[in-house]
Amino acid sequence: MAGGRVRAPTPDDATMVSMPALSESERARLKDSAFAYVDSLGRRRLPIHDVAHVRNALARFEQVSFEDDAARERAREKLLRAAAKFGVAPIGFLGGQLEKERTAAQIRSRAAEMARWPRGSVTFVLSDIEGSTKILRRLGDGYAAVLRDVRALIRKQVKSAGGFEVDARADEYFAAFARPARALGAAVAIQRALARQSWPEHDAVRVRIGLHSGRSSLTESGYVGIAVHTAARVCDAGHGGQILVSSAALLALGEQAAITFRTLGRYHLEGLAEPEELSQVVADGLADEFPKLRARLARARRTSGAR
Repeated sequence: MAGGRVRAPTPDDATMVSMPALSESERARLKDSAFAYVDSLGRRRLPIHDVAHVRNALARFEQVSFEDDAARERAREKLLRAAAKFGVAPIGFLGGQLEKERTAAQIRSRAAEMARWPRGSVTFVLSDIEGSTKILRRLGDGYAAVLRDVRALIRKQVKSAGGFEVDARADEYFAAFARPARALGAAVAIQRALARQSWPEHDAVRVRIGLHSGRSSLTESGYVGIAVHTAARVCDAGHGGQILVSSAALLALGEQAAITFRTLGRYHLEGLAEPEELSQVVADGLADEFPKLRARLARARRTSGAR
């Protein structure tokens, strides 16, 4: 208190009750070395000249906007040295820093992987475990092992075919391919491998797969566009063990050795403005007969002479 008035707290005053107030004159007398961070304009942040202020600096470190990563790292090292000097154990601070570093490393790794993803015309492969909710209810905690095994099998085939994993969420799996034939090869390999898989504790696990080729934007969060939505809806229309392809994917694939396509008709798919013509992949080692598709069949187009 000065002159009967209480001084307003400065930005670097501690929020902790036990921390002594730091007046402007006291602050001015401190050397630059008494602060964890001094920016390029000479502004001094995070005083660390005593125990209380070191504790406060540890608590407020993540609230400071540093000029660059190098400045942040210098301030962090300086703060840790001050903590060691005053015998302050920065347990929570170190834990938070490690978590942030892990997150940053994951973001960098993800960005490096995304840089390799195909652009332009891309063929998307989406898969979904059929009846996953029923399997979960039946197996309980054992479902985690089933999901792990299915994902491992799909990942192996996608990687072998030169595809890229875009997302794996719950019982769905999303991959992208630069070459349509590689995408089809991965889809067929997945179904064949699952058909051979032994499931000793429960019934066979089957996945539905959808393929669609198209253009989309590749952003920091992944692929964005109607092509992704279409691929998901093509997958949704099928049944476990079945591979469906859109008309665009069929056109991109052309003729394939040892693989044929059975035209199933045009269907209304949720969220799409126009009906989509779907075809089923027919090949050795794949199931052939399935129930009606899980979508509404579009009415045949009338010819000009029809009444």
